[in-house]
Amino acid sequence: MTASALRALHHGRASGDPLVLPGPWDAASARVFADAGFPALATPSAGVAASLGHEDGATPAAEMFAAVARIARAVPVPVSADIESGYGLAPKELVERLLATGAVGCNLEDSVDGVLMDPRWQADRLAEVRAAAGDQLFVNARVDTYLRGSSDGAEQEEETVRRALLYVAAGADCVYPIGAPAEALPRLAAAVPAPLNALARPDGPGPRRLGELGAARITFGPGLQRRAMAAVRAIADGLADD
Repeated sequence: MTASALRALHHGRASGDPLVLPGPWDAASARVFADAGFPALATPSAGVAASLGHEDGATPAAEMFAAVARIARAVPVPVSADIESGYGLAPKELVERLLATGAVGCNLEDSVDGVLMDPRWQADRLAEVRAAAGDQLFVNARVDTYLRGSSDGAEQEEETVRRALLYVAAGADCVYPIGAPAEALPRLAAAVPAPLNALARPDGPGPRRLGELGAARITFGPGLQRRAMAAVRAIADGLADD
């Protein structure tokens, strides 16, 4: 599978028909999602971390890349990998290690240790990633303003758009304003000339509605892994009660 195939899946979509990318946390869950007919998958760093026994954000780079490689080998569909803020690796090495896993896309976030990066620095880094990868990676630029920035909604939206435009100009294929409220999606989609990734939450609008609001791509973060573990907990509780 190629980045071009993944890129094509994001474009020309009808409103209400976004690209839904389940988030596998290991090879077995990846096979389940691929067998269900999903055309691509997007790993969640928090879900993978949990499967490896780490807290979110504490997975060593080598373990994360190895986990992504197992997932990519297990399925015949494109895989995008959440590689957090890049593990401190130089863009060229980051791209080389990511491509070696078999992944054809990535998420790169613009905060480290809970603090937003300077957006121009991040844009320069994204440009270096794009230069190193050429067209071999679909780059999803995560914008963390709704997680790490001001609590003022108008200010958050303005800063999100500012960052998104810088990242798209630097070569990002998609923009992911994680945590953006549903009511902001139409304005963000209108302001940003790239596909918009929205996070689907259990207590929020479903994928179809998020698509109607302007999202071209839907991901779930660690939500699916946590639902699976809740099911395992229910099984364990049932066994304990027998």
